[in-house]
Amino acid sequence: MVATKSPLAWVRGYTRRGSGSVHNTQVADYQLSDLVNRGFIPANEGRGLLLDRGLVDFGWQVIWPEDFDTPDDMLEQRLTDVEGYVIFIHGWTGNRTIWEDLPGMVVKANRRLVAISVDHNGFGQSRFVDDTPALDNCCPPAAMCTLEKWIEVLKLRRQPGDPVPKVINFVGHSMGGAALFYLNPIFWRMGEETRYAIAPALLLNDAIHRTFFTAMGLGIGLVNKIRLFEPIEQFIKPGMIDAVCSGSDEFVKQAHARQYAETPRGITSATFQAMGMLNNWEIAHKWDLFRVMLGHKDALVGLVPMMDLLSSLEVPAGNVRVVAGSHYMFSVGRETAFQHAQNRELAVDDIVSLHRQAYNLQKSGPAGSRGFG
Repeated sequence: MVATKSPLAWVRGYTRRGSGSVHNTQVADYQLSDLVNRGFIPANEGRGLLLDRGLVDFGWQVIWPEDFDTPDDMLEQRLTDVEGYVIFIHGWTGNRTIWEDLPGMVVKANRRLVAISVDHNGFGQSRFVDDTPALDNCCPPAAMCTLEKWIEVLKLRRQPGDPVPKVINFVGHSMGGAALFYLNPIFWRMGEETRYAIAPALLLNDAIHRTFFTAMGLGIGLVNKIRLFEPIEQFIKPGMIDAVCSGSDEFVKQAHARQYAETPRGITSATFQAMGMLNNWEIAHKWDLFRVMLGHKDALVGLVPMMDLLSSLEVPAGNVRVVAGSHYMFSVGRETAFQHAQNRELAVDDIVSLHRQAYNLQKSGPAGSRGFG
């Protein structure tokens, strides 16, 4: 057992580490249960989180820039002495791999940042205990609640006595982007967090897509309960993956196909139903460090309904960027390379710029916000 009082001692408890997909970056993988078992995280905190959120485990990958292999005895200091962390949150039937090079590109753009790409909401290595979870456990508000509690367990936020500011930058795609609307700003200090929602699947006033996701979830659930209907899934799966991954790189499509196959149907069914039936309007109108990127050809997040929703939530026009692209507007597919490569660069610039605004805000106090400008 490892005994230590250092807040980020857990970074030494990786299950695997190596070179990242982006040149001069490194990655390390972690499992919450493993860190608890080895004494890196207190059992009451780690197991308490899993029990409270109905999870078997919680997995993530840390990505940081380095021109050499960081020695293990330097790892803790390297990942602690930073300006902040960028938390990447995937969408439905996805996992932490769908981001491809984006986390590495962000930390290369600001070497004082560390990226953390998570599995969450029943997918990847963060499975639910119940193979047919309640809808309230797998909806976007529940996902955000889990992530906020996980951040507390890992002690990523600025700790008492630490004189150096730290920013937690959330980047969410699709379901992950929808979750960002439910962060509770009461629990965050001024300039301590930023949110960047890419194609957020928040369907509160989008009747067409609400019906689509609810029907999709019910169909998958029917297959799960009555094996006689399994042939129906042969029609559901390709259409679902094509819709989700339109315009993306082949790697992303394969990642979704594998994740769909590996995830219990009950979890996939409940997630789709939760997206379609969500009716939670308890959203704080705090948008100073919140930005949204939408694609003009997104088949899953309707551009007009989403703009109507953002308007009703009083999101400033300067905080919304509409680009040429599909639901995976940051993944560079063969047919979308010209558009999506530009979108990915824009996303990197936006994330780094948001972080800088928040970091300066902590150091010098409020000085206004100018949206994407």
